Amino acid sequence: MDITRIAKSYQTECATIEKMTSKKNWKLSDSLQKKITEYAKEDAAQNVYMGKKFLNLRKNEVAKVAPNRAALVGKINQRMRSKNVADMKKIQEADERWLRLLLGESYKAEFQSEGTGSAIHVYDRNGDEILSYTAGVGWHEKESKAETQVHGALKAAYYNAFHAAKQEINSDNRKVQENFNVQV
Repeated sequence: MDITRIAKSYQTECATIEKMTSKKNWKLSDSLQKKITEYAKEDAAQNVYMGKKFLNLRKNEVAKVAPNRAALVGKINQRMRSKNVADMKKIQEADERWLRLLLGESYKAEFQSEGTGSAIHVYDRNGDEILSYTAGVGWHEKESKAETQVHGALKAAYYNAFHAAKQEINSDNRKVQENFNVQV
């Protein structure tokens, strides 16, 4: 079986992966900022930094920009374990354009079999490595730039809201102490 027919047989599956992994641009909306401020105030009142509500919110927001690594890992594992090992070997040895047909246009995979051991590296459309696989370790996820940016924006918004809430609480406590001292 030639490499062209092998790659074309995977195009339908690749289109499915592409739909599952395509993400919209993320933006810190006003409503999200309000929710972060609300959670920061609650946490400041309880003297907890980054409580469960905020952590869950952050996890959900990062998931909106994260690549669907599970789909990518599943597809690669499926091909690696398929009965068609000879076909997979041909695809692994093919040049980059065939690998993109296998994984979808947004992703690039490099199969490394030289040196100290074999590995698979998966890169997103920006050229950032998002997954790697080695026999000794297994699959390892790496944070993409988009995920890092969302984490950073959310943490900065929370930090500012939390410290503003703490200052307000401390200011209120000072007023109570001043009123208490005056009356004594």
